[in-house]
Amino acid sequence: MSSVKRHKALVALLGIIVSLTWIYPFVIIFFGSFKNRSEIFTNTLWIPEEVVRDNYPTAYNNLDFTSSFLNSLLITTVSLVVIVIFSSMAAYALARKKSKISTGIYFLCALTMLIPFQSVMIPLVSMFGQVNLLNRFGLIIMNWGFATSMSIFLYYGAMRSISVSLDEAAYLDGGNPLQIFWRVIFPILKPTTVTVIILNAIRLWNDFLLPSLVINQEGMRTIPLRMYYFFGEYTVQWELALAGLVLAIIPIILLYIFLQKYIVEGVTEGATKS
Repeated sequence: MSSVKRHKALVALLGIIVSLTWIYPFVIIFFGSFKNRSEIFTNTLWIPEEVVRDNYPTAYNNLDFTSSFLNSLLITTVSLVVIVIFSSMAAYALARKKSKISTGIYFLCALTMLIPFQSVMIPLVSMFGQVNLLNRFGLIIMNWGFATSMSIFLYYGAMRSISVSLDEAAYLDGGNPLQIFWRVIFPILKPTTVTVIILNAIRLWNDFLLPSLVINQEGMRTIPLRMYYFFGEYTVQWELALAGLVLAIIPIILLYIFLQKYIVEGVTEGATKS
């Protein structure tokens, strides 16, 4: 066997080992959701001796899954729409307006990615409480604010790889800046847009801390907030919690499967400059 083939075989073996490491937690969650409570703590193998089919209907009812799913879907979808629209437009303006001010604003947006949420959590919630925005609308505004810096960073890098001649040609055809962006530039940014959607959707769908501070009212809770129902002060309903986790991650996994082919292309799109 040549050295090249041995190298490829070693890389393939390492890839299989890493993939098994990532898959194993999902195996635990899936098979654990079919166990009863005693098996979870006594059986070291995560293959249930007897399948418990009642876990999923019980978890579905206890989660009030329809209501919590719609709340999560509403908050995530509206947040993503706002993030994509305003971040892409801001990145376009910053990339095309070559000045010290636009460069400074861009670097300021990039630097805000270094600020952890926990450092601004208390004053942010206090300020939103003073203006009666501790609700779903306020949560969408917060999501928009926290996701803007990374989204602008991704869009800005992709914008650098798009030739300015496209803007000039569209301008000569009578297009105004808004028409040029939405009809010419934005369709080219499809891989980056999909990347922004996936990265932010995963975070927003699974977020627990921020919604717990903002919308902990009955009937407005998202799936992660309802999942807390299974973790009591003295007992944990592991079999129902695992079933609930499976129900919660299915939508975001399906989204990732359908759109994952654009991730690498979107992240690396701004690596070269025209």
